[in-house]
Amino acid sequence: MGRRVLITGLDTFWGGRMAQALEAQPDFEMILGLGANEPKVPLERTEFVRSDQKYSILNRIVRATQVDTIVHTFLETNSVNVSSRTLHEINVIGTLNLLAAAGTSGSSVRQVVVKSSAHVYGAAETDPTWFRETDRRKSPVRSRLERSLIEVESLVRDFTEDNPHLVVSVLRFANVLGTDIVTPTSVNLRHRLLPVITGFDPLVQFIEEDDVVRALEFVTKDQVPGVFNVAGAGKLPWSEVASISGAFLLPLSPVRPRTFVAPLCRLGLVQFPPEMEGLTRFGRGIDTTRLVEAGFDYRYTSAGTVDSFARANNLRRATGSGPDVYRYEQDVEQFFRHSPAVVRGIDG
Repeated sequence: MGRRVLITGLDTFWGGRMAQALEAQPDFEMILGLGANEPKVPLERTEFVRSDQKYSILNRIVRATQVDTIVHTFLETNSVNVSSRTLHEINVIGTLNLLAAAGTSGSSVRQVVVKSSAHVYGAAETDPTWFRETDRRKSPVRSRLERSLIEVESLVRDFTEDNPHLVVSVLRFANVLGTDIVTPTSVNLRHRLLPVITGFDPLVQFIEEDDVVRALEFVTKDQVPGVFNVAGAGKLPWSEVASISGAFLLPLSPVRPRTFVAPLCRLGLVQFPPEMEGLTRFGRGIDTTRLVEAGFDYRYTSAGTVDSFARANNLRRATGSGPDVYRYEQDVEQFFRHSPAVVRGIDG
C-alpha cells in the first residue's frame, strides 16, 4: 500500500507545485489537497476538497482518508494586502487545527512537513553572519508577519515534543525568486524599481522556486525530521541584485522609509511590506549545512537564482508574454480522471 498525503493550500502557488511534484512519485498512492479556491495548476490525480482558510474541516478529512503525511504549504510569508486578522487565521489558527488533527488519539498521520520562512530570524545589525537553525533571533519582533510565523513554529515545536513518534520537518526558506512566483522582490524587479535604504547595501540570499519544491519533496519523500534552513549558497549585495535584473535602486530615507515609499505602494509600482525593511538595512544569512548533510543537492546558488530570474524576466519583457493561466473546471477534471471514454496511458 502506497503513501497517502494531504497538502494544504492546493489553490496556492506552493500547494499546486508540491502536488504536481508528488504526482510524479509512484510511492504516493493518494494525494489530497485542501484549498479555499480551485487549483491554479493542472493536476492529474490529486483530489481537491474545498475548505476555509482555518482548516476547520481538517480533522474530519484526516479521519475519513487515513492520510499518513501532511504537507503544510499554506503559511502566509508575505503580508502585502493581508489583514492582521486573516494573517492570524491562516498562519496560527490554521496550523493549530492541522496539528490537532495530526496529533489526535488514533490519528493515521505519521509525518508533518511545514513550509516556514527565514523571516523568523528577523534582521538586525547585531545578527550573526549566518544564522544556524539553533540560533535565536537577535532583534525584537517588529512585524505581525514575523510574530505569526514565530507563533507557528512554537506550536510545531511543542507538537514535536508531545509526539516523538511522528516525523516532523520544518523548512525555513530564504527570499524566493523564480519564473512564476510573485513576491515583493520579484514585483519590484519586474517594475525595475528596487527599494533600498540610503546608506545601506545589505548582503542577501535567495532560493530558486524549483529548489523550494525540491526541498519540500526531499524531506517528504525521504521522511527527514528536523528544522532546516533552505537557501542558495552565498550572498550578494542588494545593489547587485538590481544590476543583474536591470532595475534601478529606489533610495528611501533611513527614517520611516515605509512612509516615504507609501505613495508608490498605493500606485502598485512598489511593494515594501514591514518585513522587508530590516532586510534592506541589514540583510540576512542562513547556514544551510544541515540540509546539505541530510542529502539535499541544490541546483541554484543565490547569485544563480537572481541570474535565472533576470533571464526569464528579460525574455518575458521582450516577448510581452506572461505565464499561462489555468482554470480548474470540476466537470472537465472529473471526466478526464474517471470517464471510461478516456483512453488511459496516452499523453495529451
